[in-house]
Amino acid sequence: MQGLFDEDDGQEDAPESTPDAPLADRLRPRVLEEIVGQDHLVGADGTIARMVAAGRLSSMILWGPPGTGKTSLARLLADQTDLHFNAISAVFSGVAELKKVFAEAEMHFQSGKATLLFVDEIHRFNRSQQDSFLPYVERGAVVLVGATTENPSFELNAALLSRAQVLILNRLDSNALGQLLAKAEALEQQSLPLTREAREALIASADGDGRFLLNQAETLLSLDIKDPLAPGSLAKILHRRMAVYDKDREGHYNLISALHKAMRGSDPQASLYYLARMLVAGEQPLFLLRRIVRFASEDIGMADPQALVQALSAKQAYEFLGSPEGELAIVQACLYCATAPKSNAAYKAQKAAWKSAKDTGSLMPPQNILNAPTKLMKEIGYGSGYSYDHESDDGFSGDNYWPEDMKAQQFYHPVDRGFEHKIRERLDFWGKLRAEKTR
Repeated sequence: MQGLFDEDDGQEDAPESTPDAPLADRLRPRVLEEIVGQDHLVGADGTIARMVAAGRLSSMILWGPPGTGKTSLARLLADQTDLHFNAISAVFSGVAELKKVFAEAEMHFQSGKATLLFVDEIHRFNRSQQDSFLPYVERGAVVLVGATTENPSFELNAALLSRAQVLILNRLDSNALGQLLAKAEALEQQSLPLTREAREALIASADGDGRFLLNQAETLLSLDIKDPLAPGSLAKILHRRMAVYDKDREGHYNLISALHKAMRGSDPQASLYYLARMLVAGEQPLFLLRRIVRFASEDIGMADPQALVQALSAKQAYEFLGSPEGELAIVQACLYCATAPKSNAAYKAQKAAWKSAKDTGSLMPPQNILNAPTKLMKEIGYGSGYSYDHESDDGFSGDNYWPEDMKAQQFYHPVDRGFEHKIRERLDFWGKLRAEKTR
């Protein structure tokens, strides 16, 4: 087989962008070094740069948000290899298209040349379609370069992932987006008609998406604007970009995780921010309320029993008022939980008790606390010797309530915070009484 990176690859160069092509297309990088914001991949010590330098290109999955350079990166890899190049989109391709692609790849492979197959939106293929890549990738007939905005761990087959390296493209930061604007101004030979504050607002509105930013910049450069625009004037001209948030995708789970951990970390400001992020993006309020209710038991528990009451009251208030009025009750519950004393003692007690119940099977409780609804049961000792705690000193009998073949266990360990501090003192007092009784 021919070398991977021969200078004369026998392929035609990609067509030059026409003057009337979109700005984003005319600014596509010509070499790897021109890709902004992804130095960990294309910089001197970057993963892809090292592959290119070594002449060994392996199959890879490019995972990153929209507008971060996945397609540009794949095209540049094709330009620098001696591989036959083919590109498809999983959105528009089905079984018939895949069969055609694989047949063509096999033909080129038989003649001594592998195929670099770029698959955009690869997560759109179903499991069986993803499996169809495996034999060609394993034999080396296809070097797969897949692009996805979704977490490969969730969306791609384990078998496919084991044969490809997952490379993460970063969301473009303000510095990288600023570089793109500078490139656009240089190409168009004019400056954006924006004040410094408006320029910062434009960059922030892109939400890390370079393609979106260039489209917005192209709109501004096409207008006859005499004086620099302030942020308010800019907002009237350009449509506001909604944050990327798919309610059944990774962004959904990342934000709900951030909300939960910010509340657990007792940071009400950050908690409120992530709550707002999700509500503004269109998350179902009841989903958030379910998480807050769960949090009240899992991370606060008996340290502040009112947290669960607050969470459930917020659910009731939201169902009564609806949106947007009811969202204030969600905010209140979120802030209450974030500022409450924390304890996972109840959560840990549940785990330990459940494990013990599974391990011990069906041990019979001691006879003194068995139910005795019939005369026969009473005659054979059910309920015999039971101590009625309310008739005992301190309302505490100190009886043993564990099965005879099981030692007493301690699942619940209250922390020394909030209301659990008092519970801990009470349990210590009862433990002292129980110890005195058994002497």
